[in-house]
Amino acid sequence: MITVENLKVAYGPEPGGVVVVDGVSFEARRGESFGLVGESGCGKSTILRTIAGLVPTRGGVIAIDGRTLEAKRDRSFYRRVQMVFQDPYGSLHPRQTVQRQLMEPIQIHKLDRAEERVRGALESVGLPAAFRWRYPHQLSGGQRQRIAIARALVLEPDVLLLDEPTSALDVSVQAEILNLLADLRETRGLTYLLVSHDLGVIAHMCERLAVMDAGTIVEELTSDALARSEAHHPYTQRLLAASEAYGEERPAPAPVLGA
Repeated sequence: MITVENLKVAYGPEPGGVVVVDGVSFEARRGESFGLVGESGCGKSTILRTIAGLVPTRGGVIAIDGRTLEAKRDRSFYRRVQMVFQDPYGSLHPRQTVQRQLMEPIQIHKLDRAEERVRGALESVGLPAAFRWRYPHQLSGGQRQRIAIARALVLEPDVLLLDEPTSALDVSVQAEILNLLADLRETRGLTYLLVSHDLGVIAHMCERLAVMDAGTIVEELTSDALARSEAHHPYTQRLLAASEAYGEERPAPAPVLGA
């Protein structure tokens, strides 16, 4: 469903600039959840933004379902591919109701059954229809991200580009959103390209993943191999070691005398 071949992205004037993605290639199959993992600044979010048409390329090919994308995405592309951003508050208009923000893509694409689509999108993310009349500041972080997901789903796309969709949320809410995304993929047959710096999230959500370092893919492996710590590249091994060390149980603090 998603094919990326020898992708190169740089910021700054041509022919120079700072190269942030350098010769990246991978494929995500139809109905699959494919992960891009790596530390901050490695270029993984830039790849999502490039696929979405928000960042120009310096070279390479991007194709959706076998169709090579032009530099300027057409309207049909956004019917098939939608993106959910990291910060749900930043991606929602603070002065527009949920109803207005869900209606906007429907009106842009001139779709019928607008009210039915809005209600169905809210229902699919576990929110009642009454939430249509709320503003983003009246919602919790988890509710805002559900609205952002609903807005992506209202056009009934085939592909969701997920840029750290839970990292801005409380830990108690993260699992709810991840389980929601897993259920939506199963029921709607969606293809996910998921970016995260959290190996646990990638292992939970993805069948396969690519590990990025300094703008390049250093290793591809399955989530099963990741769970068995079967990484071969030294960078991936360091990521695994850091993740395991972070997850180790820490000793309880000593009691305070006189407390």
